[in-house]
Amino acid sequence: MQMTGERMIQAQRSIVWAALLNPDVLKECVPGTQALTGTPEDGFEATVQQKVGPVKATFKGNVSVSDVIEHESLTLTGEGKGGAAGFAKGAAKVSLEDTEDGTRLLYEVEAKVGGKLAQLGSRIVDGFAKKMADQFFTRLEEVIEGPKDDDPEEEVEKKSWLKRLIS
Repeated sequence: MQMTGERMIQAQRSIVWAALLNPDVLKECVPGTQALTGTPEDGFEATVQQKVGPVKATFKGNVSVSDVIEHESLTLTGEGKGGAAGFAKGAAKVSLEDTEDGTRLLYEVEAKVGGKLAQLGSRIVDGFAKKMADQFFTRLEEVIEGPKDDDPEEEVEKKSWLKRLIS
């Protein structure tokens, strides 16, 4: 399963870059994450709980960062095993471009599953993979930009939270 997309993020490219490499931000952005530890240099270990159709599983796996061109592009590659539910593998090639309003984040995602998950059928699995990618990049945008509502106090609190995470 392959998909592409883009997000306009109202922040400098250096802030978006730092967020992509921060384990606390990644933990916040990956739906169902119970734990995520590690560094971009050594890779991350993650525990993620998900429900795909009727199959609910806890996946334990690794995420590595490769093909790094500082502040321009990188590839996040992950692989997780969910016991009897099967396995999931995926990669997201992410590139960043400056715009007048901030940063354009472009992504190409490829995902594969096996075991019981593969038996669910491609329509369910493809829909789930698209939903996960959309949720990740939407959440990343929200974490970086802060809340979309009109509460300036909440926005200040959110932005300071992010600054602590990526500094």
